[in-house]
Amino acid sequence: MNQHLKQLVELAKIDQELDGFVPREEELKAEVTALVQKKRELEGSAESLEAEIKELHMSKAKNETYLKELGDKLKELEKKQTQIKSEKELKALQIEEDLMREQMNYANEEIARLEKVEENRKEQFAALKDKIATLESEIDSANAKVAAALAEIETQKSSIYERKNNLSLQMSQAILTFYQKIRRWAGNSAVVPVRKQACMGCHMVISDKVYADVIKAEEIVTCPSCGRILFMEKEGE
Repeated sequence: MNQHLKQLVELAKIDQELDGFVPREEELKAEVTALVQKKRELEGSAESLEAEIKELHMSKAKNETYLKELGDKLKELEKKQTQIKSEKELKALQIEEDLMREQMNYANEEIARLEKVEENRKEQFAALKDKIATLESEIDSANAKVAAALAEIETQKSSIYERKNNLSLQMSQAILTFYQKIRRWAGNSAVVPVRKQACMGCHMVISDKVYADVIKAEEIVTCPSCGRILFMEKEGE
């Protein structure tokens, strides 16, 4: 096999090794990402609960203010009852008093209901805060674990990068540039084997002449259909 082609095949294998780390890195980071996303969702729920608690508190305060106003009006009615001069006036005041007392009862019931709901929301809010605190601890632990694993991967990658750099220094700059141009669009399939007289990049059958050139391996041969670099695999590969 042509020396330049050997180098290209070896370089392609090294790039495949390096790219093989990407899914491993993404998988490691995905665990932390999922925990962070869950934390954000819980924080969003906590913010909604906090806003609801404030709204409930304001509604309760409004009802308490209204209750006080009714109490003041009721006292005024009691004073008026001492000054009435006819049965008609007394009856009108009693009707007004009954209506006010009914409104006061409703306001008291509403305050009690709002207090109960507010207490329930506060318990939910506290539970969410506990969950968020637990998640923060899990995130810290996961980050430490991921950082250690990524550091190990970087150590492995640095060794492979060294092999790649050494190989690149030995290669013709023109051939290296040619390979990189193909790799930009073909990725890890820039250099592919020929099997059953077909390019394993585009799976198109190549002509007898091109196939013969690939077998000879005296020059760098590209697929007429897709432009990938072709080579013949050794037995057992």
